[in-house]
Amino acid sequence: MGSPIEINDTLQLTKEQGFPSEVLNRRLHLLSPISIESLVGCVFDFRKDDARLFHLDPVRVFLVENIDGKWLFWGKALIQSQTISKNLESDGSWREGSWQTTGTFKISDVYDAEYQEAFTKKESPTGKSYL
Repeated sequence: MGSPIEINDTLQLTKEQGFPSEVLNRRLHLLSPISIESLVGCVFDFRKDDARLFHLDPVRVFLVENIDGKWLFWGKALIQSQTISKNLESDGSWREGSWQTTGTFKISDVYDAEYQEAFTKKESPTGKSYL
């Protein structure tokens, strides 16, 4: 018996899970690089299924956009908060083992487009690279 908790060094999110696609957009990044200075002070929310822990600030996690199951590495993030809670059904009941992790993060580094492409191709799990 035990508690299955996953420890992650990568915050991989879809738009629905909280990826900040309103500020990180690959097409726009290729036209006009996004600078980290434009993101100073911004804090973003995220939500992931299951119980998981992320490395805490000042240790970075990789920030990855999940686009239809494909990974696009954007840079690095610093976790500001995280909470693990029961994932309750609409009637308030809980199915054993159903957990949710929520939290907040700041973006600490944005890769330039060339490095983003190389890093994504090299570090994505096999068959998962967006590029």
